[in-house]
Amino acid sequence: MIILVGQTNQTVSNSNDYNSPSFKKLLDSLQQQSWELELIISGFAIFGLFTAYEPLRIEMLNAQNENQIYRFVVYFILNIACSILLFNLLLHVILRGLWIGSLGLRYVSGDIEFDKLRYSERFTKYLKKRIISFDRYIANLENYCSVLFAISFLLIFYVLAMTMIILSIVFVATYIIEGDLLPEEFGNIFGAILIMFIVFGMFLTFIDFITQGWLKKKKWISRIYFPIYWIFSFITLSFLYRPLVYNFLDNRFGKQLILLLAPIYIIILMITSLEYRQSNYLDKEQRSSSMFAKKENYLDMMTEEGDFPGGVVIPSKVITKPYLNIFVPFSENLENRVFAYKDSLKPENDRRGLSSSIKISSNWSDQITSARQKDSIRKVYLKTFNEIYSFRIDTLDMDEDFILTTGIKNVLGFETFLKISNLDEGKHILRLRRKKKEKDTVVTLTDVILPFWYFKN
Repeated sequence: MIILVGQTNQTVSNSNDYNSPSFKKLLDSLQQQSWELELIISGFAIFGLFTAYEPLRIEMLNAQNENQIYRFVVYFILNIACSILLFNLLLHVILRGLWIGSLGLRYVSGDIEFDKLRYSERFTKYLKKRIISFDRYIANLENYCSVLFAISFLLIFYVLAMTMIILSIVFVATYIIEGDLLPEEFGNIFGAILIMFIVFGMFLTFIDFITQGWLKKKKWISRIYFPIYWIFSFITLSFLYRPLVYNFLDNRFGKQLILLLAPIYIIILMITSLEYRQSNYLDKEQRSSSMFAKKENYLDMMTEEGDFPGGVVIPSKVITKPYLNIFVPFSENLENRVFAYKDSLKPENDRRGLSSSIKISSNWSDQITSARQKDSIRKVYLKTFNEIYSFRIDTLDMDEDFILTTGIKNVLGFETFLKISNLDEGKHILRLRRKKKEKDTVVTLTDVILPFWYFKN
């Protein structure tokens, strides 16, 4: 029994040693059967990606509509990664299906016998030169499938690398140049140097990637590039996938496939950006005005899951009640306008941005500690908002009194009701007007224009 245990432990130890013959034999065996695992993983992945694609797109549109930059970037990257994986895995499944079909045909028909085709000598020589053999065709399909499956996940790491570089620039600009971590003058200089280094390093890394390691081959250039490469290996998280990259680059077939996929993605991007223009002057992508009514401004028209409210939302184009319900969605830009109009509302420490849902303290950091103080500031905030925003229907100024609410699709915003029973029946133009301070004067701008029709019951 002791001898058997000892032998078992030795076998496990050898299987974990990448230099041992048994481990290499295990890898060779798995390599021969990898196509089954590839198809299983591709099938589950494609199903999951198709399920996740639409929710990710909707969340991205929602973040864009609410001007939440960080959340938008996260979902935008996830959307790109999802699209890349879907395209590559679908192509992989198609090629694997062709490979399996070719294997079945080979079992029935064997290799290509060009003499039995009885073509002319010229065509026979050409086909033998181009095709060579059916087994070679199957081998090429196998190579394409295996490399494409591996490169699908490598491309996700490349997307992640680009995201990390962009986030590094944003981090330096936010927390070093504009933040309070360092003294202002030193922070500006140090932050500018860091951004220049990141941009320069990003450019060199991109050149090295496009040329597939040219900067590493030149002796004097490699000395300059090495410290940049070392730092960027942490910024781009390349230490997680570096073996996969160099395994591609030392293989001629892998290098060719990487170079081939880049123009394919560009072509797909160009094709998906194409659209047919029906008119020289008219299009659907324009803001609501006295001549155009966009569905994002009318509640009964927002029927799809990806529809989100615009700057102002009313129940419908046709109003039959003696009052008009109006909803103005909240956004960070709207709060910036409130702060610009009333400086005293702007806190010493801006609490907007990413934060944890775990609450250790109920304090608002600054000097705001009690619920009474919070309510008092909210009242001033709402009073300022009511002072800034007003409505005009046609040429008639309307009184309003906004309150805070969670309205359409649980979106936070401001709601009010306008009395319109005195209006004539027919078409009317609703204008959302906003006061803005410019130096020592206050000017009034028109933010949104909506047409609607009023007919009494």
